[in-house]
Amino acid sequence: MNRARIVVLTIALGAGGVAAYLASGSDSRPPPPAEPVVQLQTVDVLVAKSDISLGQTVTPNEMLWQTWPAATASSSFIRRSDRSDAIKEITGSIARSPFIAGEPIREPKLIKANGSGFMAAILPQGMRAISTEISPETGAGGFILPNDRVDVILTRREKNPDPKATGDLVISEVKLSNIRVLAIDQAPKEKDGQNSVIGKTVTLELKPEQVPVLSAARQAGTLSLSLRSIADVNQTEIVADDRPRQIGVNVVRYGVNTPTAAQK
Repeated sequence: MNRARIVVLTIALGAGGVAAYLASGSDSRPPPPAEPVVQLQTVDVLVAKSDISLGQTVTPNEMLWQTWPAATASSSFIRRSDRSDAIKEITGSIARSPFIAGEPIREPKLIKANGSGFMAAILPQGMRAISTEISPETGAGGFILPNDRVDVILTRREKNPDPKATGDLVISEVKLSNIRVLAIDQAPKEKDGQNSVIGKTVTLELKPEQVPVLSAARQAGTLSLSLRSIADVNQTEIVADDRPRQIGVNVVRYGVNTPTAAQK
C-alpha cells in the first residue's frame, strides 16, 4: 500500500515538473511582430469658417485651414502646400455662389470685383444682364426667386387676316427658354427664407444673341415668366419653333378668335 502511494506521488511530481517546464518555455517565446501602422497622408485645405452668402465680400475671418485626407482632397481645392498666402489673396473677392461652413473654397465660385459693380462682378463671362417689367400675374404670382430658371413667353394681339372672322388673334409663343433669374427688383438673393418676392422688375442672364430677342419681344406685346422645375437646371435648352402657340377656344390657323362684345 505504501509502495502504491509512493508510485502515485512520483507520477504526480513528474507531471507537475513537465507542466512547469512547458509553462516556462511558453513564457519565454518572443511576442509576434506588431502589424505596421499605416500613416494617413493629409493636406491642409482652405475652407469656409462660416456661411458665405451670394454677393458677400470674403474677409479673412470667414476662412481657415482645415486638415483633410489627401485622398479625398480634390485638385480644385486650395492647398496650403501650394498657396500658403491664399487667405490674403482671396480676401476682398465676391462670392458668385454661396458657401456653407466647412465647404472648401473654390475659386470658380469667387470673383474679383476690381472696382466694378456687384452685378457686373457676379455675371459670368460672356453673359449679359437685362431687365424687364413683371407683375404678380406675369411673374408666377411672386414665386420666382433669384437663381431660379424661367421661360420667357410673349403674348401679342394681331388683326385677324380672315375677313369673315370677328375679333383679333391672340398669339402666345416661347421666346427664350431655361433663362436664369439674376435678381428681382434689386434683390439678388433670397432674404430671410422667404419663398416669394412680389417685384416690379426682373433681371435675367442672357447670351449676347438673346438680348435683342428680349428687347424686341418687350415692344411687341406682354411678357410672362414661366417658372421651371429645379430638376430642369441642367436640361438642354429647348428651342421653340417659329410658329406661334395656339391658345384658348375657337382656334384658327395662327391663333384664336377673341369674341366681340356683341358675341358675349
